[in-house]
Amino acid sequence: MTAADRASSRRVIQNEVVPTISGNLFRPEPAGAHTGAADGFPMIGAAAAAANWNPALEEAPTVEFKAFNTAADGRPAPHVVALGGGHGLSATLAALRTVTDALTAIVTVADNGGSSGRIRRELGGLPPGDLRMALAALCGDDEWGRTWADVLQHRFGGPAEGGLHGHAVGNLLIAALWERLGDPVRALDWVGRLLGARGRVLPMSTVPLEIEALVAGVDPANPGATDVIRGQHELAVTPGRVLSVRLSPPEPPAAPEAAAAIRAADWTVLGPGSWFTSVIPHLLVPELCAALAETKARKLLVFNLSPQPGETDGFSAEQHIEVLADHCPGLRLDVVLADEVSCGAPRVHGPLEKAAAALGAQVVLAPLAAPYRTGDKSPRHDHALLAQAFRGAFARV
Repeated sequence: MTAADRASSRRVIQNEVVPTISGNLFRPEPAGAHTGAADGFPMIGAAAAAANWNPALEEAPTVEFKAFNTAADGRPAPHVVALGGGHGLSATLAALRTVTDALTAIVTVADNGGSSGRIRRELGGLPPGDLRMALAALCGDDEWGRTWADVLQHRFGGPAEGGLHGHAVGNLLIAALWERLGDPVRALDWVGRLLGARGRVLPMSTVPLEIEALVAGVDPANPGATDVIRGQHELAVTPGRVLSVRLSPPEPPAAPEAAAAIRAADWTVLGPGSWFTSVIPHLLVPELCAALAETKARKLLVFNLSPQPGETDGFSAEQHIEVLADHCPGLRLDVVLADEVSCGAPRVHGPLEKAAAALGAQVVLAPLAAPYRTGDKSPRHDHALLAQAFRGAFARV
């Protein structure tokens, strides 16, 4: 690749020139640096060490993202902060990245199962799994974005007793950058640059957290008894009904960038997702709860399509809102976005409107559900329908 080719393959984000990711391997190169490798292919391993190549990751600038115009009058799209975790947050981000580039995801850090749990136990630090899923959801729909999203989500096979078995590539990449930089936020920014992510991903806290839940009916023979279940993975496989959750350590510190993003936002979006392990935990971080109370941003809650087995079995629509208020007294909302089929019936819609109004919100019904997949009857939000609903809600309130 010639110098002219490299120059033409760059783009500008917030006055920062960064490489467009179109080669065989992406590596940010400091201005004027030369790897000594064949043009277009950076040296790795012993060759890089022999040349004393230093990627200077410590000097990496924080990535910022511009909003693009979507309104008919040319107004910039809103700055949006989405809070959650797992598949629910991924659905929100996949929709929102088509609405605005001024997008920040604030992600739960309490996962203790699977690949994330192993990395957390062996290396310490934050569990990377939910952060990885959020980054993958922010990848573009071009070949580069889809390829990297698939690579990030890829899990190694091999023998079950093997060291790599079950690990997600993205988890290992994130953990490696954390070790290299010693700063999870800057590490996530670097992964976002690699992916060409249309938004920024932040952890909700700077320390790994543990979910502790008060669960009734763990023992079917004694349905009135309650037990404290510790660990997100353990809670997911425990029968019974969740009554409340708390975090350990209590009152954990928020990532400063996360609290600042909420205060600077035009809209904050909470949900959908696992109510007690992905949605409510954000409200239990004091600095995030305070930022949500103080921000001038409007607040939108995305409703789940159905109660979640193991967490909200038997919950009515209004109970989902009431349990949020129980965990965060003083919480105010502007919009509750719900599926017109699952929440449109008068017996559901009426009580839901009353519960939403108690928090200052109006209920907006829209088609949100994706068609069932062959052999899979799990309810899923349709990304395109969700994006359309976001645009409508942002415009009407």
